[in-house]
Amino acid sequence: MPELPEVETTVRGLARFLDGERITRVRVNRADLRRPFPPELVQVLTGAQVTGLGRRAKYGLIHTDRDQTMVFHLGMSGRWRIDPADADRHDHLVLETAHNRFALCDPRRFGSVDLVETGELDCWAPFAALGPEPLGDEFSATYLKSALIGRKQAIKLCLLDQRIVAGLGNIYVCEALWRAGIHPRKAGGKVTRPQLERLVPAIRLVLEQSIRDGGSTLRDYAAPDGALGYFACSFDVYGREGEACHRDDGGVIRRFAQGGRSSWFCATCQR
Repeated sequence: MPELPEVETTVRGLARFLDGERITRVRVNRADLRRPFPPELVQVLTGAQVTGLGRRAKYGLIHTDRDQTMVFHLGMSGRWRIDPADADRHDHLVLETAHNRFALCDPRRFGSVDLVETGELDCWAPFAALGPEPLGDEFSATYLKSALIGRKQAIKLCLLDQRIVAGLGNIYVCEALWRAGIHPRKAGGKVTRPQLERLVPAIRLVLEQSIRDGGSTLRDYAAPDGALGYFACSFDVYGREGEACHRDDGGVIRRFAQGGRSSWFCATCQR
């Protein structure tokens, strides 16, 4: 599933070609993805000018001069294609401008597209309960310490809770916990202040590095221009079960099931 860096990479890629452009044509090729397309989508977007693009958690935002924002989620396999040479049977939504064509391709159809009044985005149900952005100023060791008080749930699962911090996914939580030297099973409320002082910058760094590298190419993900992300080449723990820890501490990367997902860690350096 595309995670925060992949969505951020997608938004930045779209912005290069779509920001400031007027949408001349909108084509919806099926009735729904995970849920139906908004019935007014074609009418609202046709002729609208794109006034900016952004991201909230794992959602992409396309703002328009109609005071409406198109909010998209890439689901399990979604991606945008810019000026594709050939049509794909999974291109379910196509936006055209005077210069380019943008196709939302989603073979598994777990993605979604919504229209939300721009001024009401913060109150929109999927956004209303979200925690702060991990790359934003509100996310700090002080905030995290407060949010984790009394938590018996494992720190790995706390970080995946979108109400605590928005947008973190399995790959980057595993990587950040390794960098901070924290065991994924440790109770959130037991994580010490010094550990949190290491964890917050570790989260930021792993996300920023992945965005810089174009994301992690796992299964279907590619950027809008077709480029494949290569952060997967930099994984320290994710998917490395049985391999030596990169810290050369004699540890071996182990894996266990946690909250319905796999967790990778080094028992030697993560406490």
